[in-house]
Amino acid sequence: MLAEAFSLGIHRWFKSKLKLPPLSILNSHYLSLPDLSIDDSPANQFESALTDCTPVLKSSSSATAQEIQTILKRHGDKSITGLHISLSESVFSLTDELVLDVIKRNCSDWKPAYAFFSWVLEGGNNRKGYSPGSAVYNQVIDILGKMRRFDELNQVLNVMTERGSVFTERTYGIVVNRYAAAHKVDEAIGFLYKRKNFGLEIDLIAFQILLMSLCRFKHVAAAEFLYHNKKKEFRDEIKTRNIILNGWCVLGSLRETKRFWNDIVTSNCKPDKFTYGIFINSLCKSGKITTAVKLFQTMWEKGCNPDVAICNSIIDGLCFKKRIPEALAIFREMNDRDCLPDSATYNSLIKYMCKIGRTEKAYELLGEMEQNGGDCSPNARTYSYLINSAKNQEEVTQVLERMEKQGCGMIGDTYNLVLRVYMSWGCYGSVKKMWDEMERAGAGPDQRSYTIMIHGLYEKGRLEDALRYFTEMTSKGMTPESRTRLLVNAISITLKDKTVSSNIARSNGLHQSPKDPCLLQKKERGKD
Repeated sequence: MLAEAFSLGIHRWFKSKLKLPPLSILNSHYLSLPDLSIDDSPANQFESALTDCTPVLKSSSSATAQEIQTILKRHGDKSITGLHISLSESVFSLTDELVLDVIKRNCSDWKPAYAFFSWVLEGGNNRKGYSPGSAVYNQVIDILGKMRRFDELNQVLNVMTERGSVFTERTYGIVVNRYAAAHKVDEAIGFLYKRKNFGLEIDLIAFQILLMSLCRFKHVAAAEFLYHNKKKEFRDEIKTRNIILNGWCVLGSLRETKRFWNDIVTSNCKPDKFTYGIFINSLCKSGKITTAVKLFQTMWEKGCNPDVAICNSIIDGLCFKKRIPEALAIFREMNDRDCLPDSATYNSLIKYMCKIGRTEKAYELLGEMEQNGGDCSPNARTYSYLINSAKNQEEVTQVLERMEKQGCGMIGDTYNLVLRVYMSWGCYGSVKKMWDEMERAGAGPDQRSYTIMIHGLYEKGRLEDALRYFTEMTSKGMTPESRTRLLVNAISITLKDKTVSSNIARSNGLHQSPKDPCLLQKKERGKD
């Protein structure tokens, strides 16, 4: 009831302000969420400060963590009691480093992560002394929230309260972020006022984190409605307004972005550099690159010098419109204007150089990045563009080796990209090798990994294997995409038909496959 009332309140308020269409049409309008190219925006800063499911780096605990991981895999869905007994029989000392290492290896599979954490809470194999730190609790909460296991998440929060464990701002950010991701708007808002239960103040920063979480997962209307309702409770400032403006921008609604922009410029809140940057980004994303460039030039003329994030947005927008010479001109001017490029600047150029087949120029830019280092150092995204444009397996291997040489670790998206590329080429041995490496690194497999395998195997005619990966994915509590469900239904029907055909063949004394040359010859003789 509360959710319905809140949603209705949002709609009534927006309808009176904006003359919006009926609620059902309003909901269907917000279906796509484009990537935000302004790396220094509040939303991106917030996102990078939250979850930490990066691949596990080698440390003194890695060997022990791998042993524990082997125990977890061996027990699978068997009894928790048996798992706890096996863990208790092992000889190792619990530390936050070790526990985090194990949990991160299962960041896409909540069951073993939660089972291991439950054993740790019971005292593990050294019942004296060890108590998980806030980082361990945060990692478990994030995994449970990611898999939408909110009952278990709340149990962990209760344990934290009972044990007097430290509930940090990071913990709060993870919880509201996961509620918003699961479209539990009421729960996300309600958690703001539960902060007092954990010894935290209900302040402006907490309010802004909530708004960013809502905006990040398309609940911008709810965020703006909440912002207007809480003006008296929380100080109105441009940072808060920028969050809402950025939400409309990321949602891809130029109309709402313009409306909120006009609200800002006509208010007592003076736009800052972030405000301009967000609006320029929205114009670029909407294809209004000429207007964006004019506003960009106006900023220089007025002495409100654009920062690197705004320059990146313009360069990316120009490249998207295939106005690459203009993008390169701005890129060259950045040094002259004391606005040094960063990795995002180079990434935009490399991405489009790869798209138009100018890989030689892309590698030249990569060389600059590797030489300059610092803020220009290549990251996983940089190398992903080159992997995606590779023509053969040898080229992919060379990029991966170059990546490793630079000390740039692979992330889940990189593994998934390589899986997709190898699968499209039918390199099954390399696919298996990459899958195993991804598991060892604790970077997956996630829902996307399984989707790639299922669809790739189907396209290669390996239906039984595709079905096996689907079964494994759902057993881990992952929710398949609608297209994957439809595909699996089609696979099941096909396999059923094959089974029926095979039974008919056997009943007629035909044991060979229909593609068997002997069977084809027998059919031809029958025709004669």
